Amino acid sequence: MQPRRLAALSALLSLTACTAAASNAPLPDPAYDEAKPATHSTETAVLAGGCFWGMQSVFEHVRGVRQVWAGYSGGNAGTAQYEVVSEGNTGHAESVKITFDPAVVSYGQLLKIYFAVAHDPTTLNRQGPDAGTQYRSEIFFASPEQKKIAQAYIAQLNAAKVFDDAIVTQVAPLTGFYAAEDYHQDYARKHPNDMYIVVNDAPKVARLKQVFPEMYQDEQMVVDVKL
Repeated sequence: MQPRRLAALSALLSLTACTAAASNAPLPDPAYDEAKPATHSTETAVLAGGCFWGMQSVFEHVRGVRQVWAGYSGGNAGTAQYEVVSEGNTGHAESVKITFDPAVVSYGQLLKIYFAVAHDPTTLNRQGPDAGTQYRSEIFFASPEQKKIAQAYIAQLNAAKVFDDAIVTQVAPLTGFYAAEDYHQDYARKHPNDMYIVVNDAPKVARLKQVFPEMYQDEQMVVDVKL
């Protein structure tokens, strides 16, 4: 954990180090999205976008999200440990598994938040002070429909040129999600004064509340992660 804290100190020189990429206009709603069902149910989304501490913190504050786990996707079970993944050659990306109610928030709306405030989709294998393939931007789809929504939205955002640079987010099938070690779960909530969180992750949650007030839920409404 120490390397991240050291990186946070240098990131103080640039307070926007790990915020979302500057966009030329507010992000549009996905033109293609799943229809909201009339009854409540549960779906799963797995997203990677840099350090999973911040990703988990952002999505735990989204209305309709029931639970979020920090973990690893893209590699195999045998290498799904933090120290090994941090070497950057396992195929894993630090990811979050999100269970959500599609009657409240759609998959496309989660992707809008993902691109708008959760990370910078235009930096290759890097988010703020963190560099390596384990910090890449990637959507792991769990169904053909999720794949279609993700690819359509990326094409829509690129065509609208809402970012100064091209989106580098990968879209790949979900072959497995492995929950991270217990001390990573809800790290931002448990360590709000950690300088890494203060500099890199707390601003994302603040931006979520500012940009998507109708989709924001207070911390006391968040369900604690239980492994």
